[in-house]
This record gives sequence, C-alpha cells and structure tokens, in this order.
Amino acid sequence: MMRLLVRLNLVFAFFVFSGCEKEDLISVSVSKDKIEFTEAGGTTDFSITTNADSWEITSNLPWIQLSKSTGTHGTSTIEVTALTNPDNVIRTGNLTLRAGNAAPKEIKISQKGQLYPSYNSSPIPPDASGMPSTAIELAAKIKLGWNIGNSLEASGSETAWGNPLITPELIRLVKQNGFNAIRIPCSWNQYLENSATVKIKPEWLDRVKQVVQYSIDEGMYVVLNIHWDGGWLENNVTPAKQAENNAKQKAFWEQIATHLRDFDEHLMFAGTNEPNVDNATEMEVLDSYLQTFVDAVRSTGGRNSYRVLVVQGPSTDIEKTNALMTSLPVDKIPNRMMAEVHFYTPYQFTLMETDADWGNMFYYWGKDFHSLTDPTRNATWGEEAIVDSMMRLMKTKFVDKGIPVILGEYAVGRRLNLTGADLELHLASRAFYLKYVTQQAIANGIIPFYWDAGGTGNNGSGLFDRRTNTVFDRQALNALIEGAKD
Repeated sequence: MMRLLVRLNLVFAFFVFSGCEKEDLISVSVSKDKIEFTEAGGTTDFSITTNADSWEITSNLPWIQLSKSTGTHGTSTIEVTALTNPDNVIRTGNLTLRAGNAAPKEIKISQKGQLYPSYNSSPIPPDASGMPSTAIELAAKIKLGWNIGNSLEASGSETAWGNPLITPELIRLVKQNGFNAIRIPCSWNQYLENSATVKIKPEWLDRVKQVVQYSIDEGMYVVLNIHWDGGWLENNVTPAKQAENNAKQKAFWEQIATHLRDFDEHLMFAGTNEPNVDNATEMEVLDSYLQTFVDAVRSTGGRNSYRVLVVQGPSTDIEKTNALMTSLPVDKIPNRMMAEVHFYTPYQFTLMETDADWGNMFYYWGKDFHSLTDPTRNATWGEEAIVDSMMRLMKTKFVDKGIPVILGEYAVGRRLNLTGADLELHLASRAFYLKYVTQQAIANGIIPFYWDAGGTGNNGSGLFDRRTNTVFDRQALNALIEGAKD
C-alpha cells in the first residue's frame, strides 16, 4: 500500500511539474520597448514574436492608431501612427501587450510637443473669389516692381534706419512714376508680444496690413516677406536649427496669413529673403523651411488656399539656385508658385563701399562706359555678357517650365564722392546698368523689383525723397522705365 501511495504521489507531482513547465515555456518578445514621435506625428512599426495562441495590445491613447491590436502565435508587425501634437507639451503613454499567461509587456510611447502653440486657430473653407490668376497669369500683369527698403524691416522701428513712416502719398508717387508692384521687406521677430510663444503684437500686424492696403488701394501688386529679421532663419539654414526654425516659421506664417487672409490676388507672400545656403545639406534644410511656409499659409484657408506664393533660391543667388535648387515645395493647388532670386553682379560696382585687399570698387560699367582717365575703376568682369547668361539660366530652369521668376532685388549705389566728368560718366554707366538688367530680366520672363533703401546720399539707391514725396533720382528712374518698355 505504501508503495502504491508513493507511486501515485510521484505521478501527481509529474503532472503538476509538467503543467508548470508548459506555462513557463510561453514566451513573448517585442522589437522595441520605446517609441518616440516628433510633434508632426507619423508612422513607425515594431514586431511581436510569441508562441502563445493569441495576443492583444491595449491602449488608452486617443492620439495613437494601431494597424492591428490582436493576433496569433508567430511574428507579427504592427504599424503605429501618431497624430500631430497641437500642444506645446510632450505627451506620453503606454501600449500594453498580453500574450497567454506571460507577464504583460509595456511599450512606452512619447511625442514631442510643438515648440510654439498653433496659431491656425480659425481656418476657413477655401475661397477662390478674387483669386482667378495662376502664377503665370499674375506674372504677366506685373510690369515693374519697387522695394520699400529699410522701413518695415528696419531694426528698432519703422523709422530707425532714417526713413519716415510709409504713407499713402509715397505709394501714390511710386505708382504715378511707372511701378505697378511693391515688395515689402518686413521683420516680425522684433515685434513679439511674447517671445516664449512667438506671438506677434496685434498692432504690428495691423500696421503691416495698413501698408499693404495703401498699396492695393493704388492697384499695386504686393510681395510681403519675412526679411532678414535678425537672421534667425537666414543665418541658420542648418540641420542643428532645422526643427526650431520650422516651428517658428510655421507660427509666424499662421499669424501673418490669417491676419491678411482677406486680400485678393494682389497680395503675394514670400517665405524668406536671402537664406544663406552653400551646399546640398543646407539646401535640404531650406526646402523644409519653404515647405513649412507653403503648408502654413494654405492651412489657414480662405483666399490663402489660392494665393500665389514666392519661394527663394539658396542665398537668392542665381548660380547657387541653378545648381542646388532641384525642386519647389509640394503644393496642394497647382500653378500658384513663383521663384525668387536677386542680382547684385558685379558686387564691386553695385554695393561695394570701400576697397578691399582682394579687389577695388568699380565706378564704370558697360563696354561703352569705361573711363579713359580713370581706368583702374572700370569693371573688369560681370558686364553685359554675364547679365545675359545669368538671366538665361533662370529662364531655362524655371520660366521655360512654367514657373515665373521674381528678380526681387537689384540696384547700384551712387558714387557721389566723384566729381565733374567722372561723376557724370559714373551716373551714366549706372543708368545703363539699370536699364540693361531690367531689359534682360523682362526679355527672359523675369519680373524686376528695384531695391530702393531710401538713401539719397553717397552710395544710396533711393529714387524718391520720402520726406517730400518727390522724385529724387530722375536719371535712374528713367533708366528703369526705359528698360521695362515692351
């Protein structure tokens, strides 16, 4: 009897031990135990491997979507999608995986918050009224453009760089003297109500809107940009600053676009000014800044859904743009985009104010305008043939493909330190330059916008005396008008 009891106990123990062993052999593993998303959201995946008959994932995160939440033994791949995080705080949570009798596994999920709050707080349905023109059609309506330089972009205040407040009388004077478009360089970063949230002061948005209204009241087409603006974007087209600057670019353009949404097609937006880019890596970052600009404007709806937008080439340099800019931002509405470059070639003639060890200033430009008495100041490069070739590059790269191009800036400072015949020849060659560049731009389908910083002294480029609302430089003005004639 004792032997029988011992045997029965051994059999019972065997079955108990075998059952425990079977439970202990259930295994489950995951390829990731932590998943991080950016504020924009997106999709990633992970895999589950288990010998359990079934598994289940549970989650209480409404901003997370799973491609599947149940499955059977073997290996399964699950896609995890995070929605955009609209808040400026990190959000976290867990996915809980249960398989058979194995201990539950936790997969930690986190998502970065926006650096700044969303300012697209009142999007409205698309409105095509007053917006009939494609970019090509709109470009055909612009004959000659003028910059209100050194005003709304001036560091300190609108008048900090020596110009008076912009008035309707100034805009009317510009219109009466042959221009039908105005480019408004504008800063925003110095006019923040709250630097932590990059909220722009309402009174500054109202002032910019007022100047835009002055221009449109005169029937002018307007290009409004974010100009140098302290260099936060222009000097930081780098991978290290990419996320931070895209967040700021988005916040700024949501505010600007919403505030100016009701203007018709006479208003265009330009995403940057002269973004410093020298290579393909930086070009990729600039592409992201421009895409953020387009997406932010379009997201506000209304007429902004159809507004023509202007995107800038690297450094707005023609040769860099030709070499590095391989595509334009993706836009949900076709044929509503222009490209922008600037032209200050040769620098020694157009902008250089003091001699340097690498070269001296040029006073005389153009084959028929070289000095016989002051030959060391004749241009030695960058004359007519270069203008021709640079404009052809942009025609081939963009215009011939149905993408209008804005020559957003070009000018030559006056060398008023010269006297007598030297000054006369210099001013004549300057006028010839302005006429020639204008002609060649238009001949290649490029829209010229003269850079006028308001200065009337030495090295100034002002056409108008903004304090008296009169023409100051009739010679240069006539040269531009002649160059723009059909």
